[in-house]
Amino acid sequence: MTRNIITGIDVGTYHVKVVIVDARERNEKGMPRIIGLGIAESHGLRHGYVTNVKDVKASIREAVSIAEEKAGVKVKKAFLGIGGIGLSSINVTSSIITSRADAEITDLDIKKLHEQCEKDIPKPAIANRRIIYNIPLQYKVDNEPVLGSIEGLTGNKVELKTLFVTCLDHHVTDLIQAANEADIEVEDVMAAPISASFVMLTKSQKNAGCVLANIGAETVSIAVFENNIPTSLEVFPIGSTDITNDIALGLKVPLEEAEQIKIGAITGSSYPRKKLEEIITARLSDIFELIEAHLKKIGRNGLLPAGIIITGGGSGLNTIDTLAKASLKLPSRIGSIFASDNKSSFKDGTWAVAYGLCIWGLHAEEGPELDNS
Repeated sequence: MTRNIITGIDVGTYHVKVVIVDARERNEKGMPRIIGLGIAESHGLRHGYVTNVKDVKASIREAVSIAEEKAGVKVKKAFLGIGGIGLSSINVTSSIITSRADAEITDLDIKKLHEQCEKDIPKPAIANRRIIYNIPLQYKVDNEPVLGSIEGLTGNKVELKTLFVTCLDHHVTDLIQAANEADIEVEDVMAAPISASFVMLTKSQKNAGCVLANIGAETVSIAVFENNIPTSLEVFPIGSTDITNDIALGLKVPLEEAEQIKIGAITGSSYPRKKLEEIITARLSDIFELIEAHLKKIGRNGLLPAGIIITGGGSGLNTIDTLAKASLKLPSRIGSIFASDNKSSFKDGTWAVAYGLCIWGLHAEEGPELDNS
């Protein structure tokens, strides 16, 4: 496998999705062309946690094999999405005194400042966790905010606010082990909500301020963006499977039938429509209350001009965008992308994480600065 062929693997609680791209070919938006898609039912996971490495390995192997067959290539390396309720983020602000007598800020000062931020993460917040991503949010020189690079400026005190994205260490280790046992070398790992943003959000949305919400089977993950960078990330242990369970209990139907009713595959007068809407609305309201509480916590509720973009398997529910708009008092829309390989295509956001991992992998050395508007 050459650097031109890049693979992204999204290990979700419900499905494992694999996207293979050829970086030498681009679509009309300049994105790498997809040459293989693979999907398999997930086993050995609960709320995004690995409960059985062998089962996860088998699911990864099955999805990869399907994608390999369509792409006509053998996958040996891949970028892996990390999700689940073990994923979280924390903001840390630290400062140092510049080292030179003339107060010029050097590269050494900047490195020292980054190290200080990591040292200042509260011990309980980092216990048993691994830092998988860190993002400088804001520099200040002598208490004045500075945009761009601070190297070469002069000042006595330099301050930095950093976002650390962390995950439970054993969860990352187990996922990497499962991929390795499926004969896949993991090139790097990325928080799933951030990788999805590479294909779901435009630069203008990320600059203005928005929240990307991925409604999965057992988790809802959100990533908040401002000034083109992620400023907060959170995962909640609730998802579209909870809606299925509520429908099964409320309408007294088997789980399989409840799932079909939820996605609109079963229609008719065999169940009370009003009651179904009440059941779905109640659970979605719970989800949006959690999102609203998080936005309040970080002081961004009602203050994100580009609003909420909803993706994931649960985004297909009727009127979900209307309910989000009413609950969060923000503009709301369902995120979608269209892409296809030689044998299949997709136009919803459920493949966003795997495709985003490929985009990230394409720019892994310098970090992607993509405007997919």
